[in-house]
This record gives sequence, structure tokens and C-alpha cells, in this order.
Amino acid sequence: MTVGPSVRGQVEPFHVMEVLKAVARRQRSHGDAILLCVGQPATPAPRAVLAAAHAALESDPLGYTEALGILPLRQRIARHYAEQYGVQVDPDEVVVTTGSSGGFVLALLAAFDAGDRVAMTRPGYPAYRNDIEALGCQVVDLVCSADTRYQPTVSLLNSLLESPAGLVIASPANPTGTIIEASELAALSKWCASRDCLLISDEIYHGITYGRDCATAWQFDRENTVVVGSVSKFQSMTGWRLGWLLVPARLRRTIELLQGNLAICAPAISQAAALAAFDAAARVECEGHVARYAANRELLLRRLPEIGVTSFAPPDGAFYAYCDVSHLTDDSQAWCADVLAATGVALAPGIDFDPVSGRRFVRLSFCGQTSALEEALDRLVAHLRSPAPGRPD
Repeated sequence: MTVGPSVRGQVEPFHVMEVLKAVARRQRSHGDAILLCVGQPATPAPRAVLAAAHAALESDPLGYTEALGILPLRQRIARHYAEQYGVQVDPDEVVVTTGSSGGFVLALLAAFDAGDRVAMTRPGYPAYRNDIEALGCQVVDLVCSADTRYQPTVSLLNSLLESPAGLVIASPANPTGTIIEASELAALSKWCASRDCLLISDEIYHGITYGRDCATAWQFDRENTVVVGSVSKFQSMTGWRLGWLLVPARLRRTIELLQGNLAICAPAISQAAALAAFDAAARVECEGHVARYAANRELLLRRLPEIGVTSFAPPDGAFYAYCDVSHLTDDSQAWCADVLAATGVALAPGIDFDPVSGRRFVRLSFCGQTSALEEALDRLVAHLRSPAPGRPD
């Protein structure tokens, strides 16, 4: 009898990663791919971060660190919360992780057992769903729509027949870019605390907003909330794989033990470099990127009607537009594949974010260069205006 694969490994693919494989093939054959499929800034890490990395390479052995992360970085992250939100965080409440993805898995492992029910929005980030299921927990779908700005509400939670063990939220959200208002975040936090439901708040897109403020969940309850943060998005450091958790006291030792066994520590070079990611010079540079995202957002919203898209989630933050393309397809995965083959433009199919209704949605990322976004839209418009093969004009 052959061993494996395990049942827990039989999760849905992260379809964006499948799209990236197709993009690599397109690039080899045509050399013309434009990526609107992935949330990866087109810019490198801030110059101060690169300088810190070079200095560390010259002077630091870059061996293992404490499982929780180096103390200077945990102190700097704690100070960041005081500066940005007026929230006092003890460095011992900070756990540095291998990206926010590694932190999310640590939080799930530390807080929940197989069979526990964990609620999340639909549409929502696919790795939440896939990680929850891989660890033997049950996903509780909170079906969100434009009526609630694609975010959960207390009313929606009250409609559940049974309170879940956990609730995962994101603000700004992926794929919609919507933000949870501070008053609503406070209400969600209060609901979770009253029902012994752990709140996991993904805040990795903080700093990338368009005229709206973001609150951190630790402004309202730190004893029943795990906050997930990262330098990937605002600081343009996706490949550095450096994130963090703010962790309530009862989970801290468990997460430390899991981190020490599963990863030992986050990458030492990334920890050394990330110390500079919160400095004023780096922030100014990163805010320049956000200004470009804002211009790209305006360009995208202005031109989406040219491809018949008039219904989309309001992108208050992050750098995505989650668009209804039901006038074009009821199979977004096949349609995105066809568009890539015909134009070289890569889009993310909505089924990645909503396995039920996502067949009529796509997500467009606008964090690249403005010229590339303009070219991609030109190609899409030309493609959709041309007659289909075998059909008279």
C-alpha cells in the first residue's frame, strides 16, 4: 500500500499561482506578458532597507535568531503601533514570522483544533480558506456583497446558527480593497469577545488607502485578537518573507514553540533589513508608491467601462479591483486563460476568492507601473472589441 498523499494536502490550488505558471510560459514564447493578476508591487524595497541588508551581509553572520525574532525589530514594530495608532504594544507581544502567511498558519495552529469552525468572508483571500481546511478545521462562509461593502457585519454573524471558534477579517481586504470602518471593527471585536471567538485581523495592506483611515483591531481588544502584519505590501518587500503577529498572552508561548519547530525563525537577513523599513526616509519612498497606486486606480476606474465593467467593489485600499464580468463570461477561469492566450494580459479568476459565485468575477491588480496598466487596458479593449473567431463582425 502506497503512503500519501495526505487528505489535508488535497486543498484547492491558489489559482493566482497557477496563472503565474501560465504567465511564465507566455513570457518564454511571446515575451509580452503584463501581470494584473498578482499583488506584487513593481518597485524594490526602500533604499534604506537595501542599504541595511548590504550592511548586514558585511557585518552580521546572519545565523539563527530567537524564534520570536530579534529584539530590536520587535521593539521597532511595537513603536510603529504607538506612532501610527496610539496603541501601546510590548515587544514581547510581537512575533516576527516568515511572511504574514507563516504568521497566519502559526495563529491557526496555536488557537484551533481539528474540527473547529472558523468564519471568513466570501469573497476572501484563498489561502485563508485553504489553510483552514488543510489543518482540519471547518470554514464557515460569511457571504458578503456590495450591500455590506464585501465586509462582515454583526448582523451577518448573528445570523449564524452557531458561533464559530474564530473569525478572520481583512481591512483593506483582498480581493475587494474595502475597509472596515473603525466603529464596525469595534462592534466585530466586541461580538467576538462576548462569544469566546478569536478574532484574526489581517492588516497587511495598512498604509495603502485612498482617502480613508484604517484602524487596527488592537485598538479595541488585545486579549481576544491576533493582528497579522507584514512589510510585503506598503514597504514593497514581498519576496523578503517578513511578517509579524501581535499575540494575546495566552497564545504567546504556544506560538513560540510552534515557530521554533516549524521555521526556527524568520529569515535573518530580512529581519536585519526590515529595521529600516519603518524609518521616515523609507516611509516617504513608500508613500510615493501609494501615490502611483492612486493614479493607477483612477486610470482603471475611468477605463473599466470601456470593457463593459461598471460593477466592482469600491477599492478603498490595497491595489485591487474586484470586477463583475458576467456580461463577458460565466467561467472566469477559462476566460482569464483565453485572455492571457490572446493578449498576454494576466488576470486573476474570481473563483480563487469565491468558489461559488466567483465564476463571474475577476480581480485586477493595479500596483504595477502606470504605463504597463495603460498598455494592458488597451489590449483588453482591442480584444473585446474584435469579432470572436468564426463570428461575423
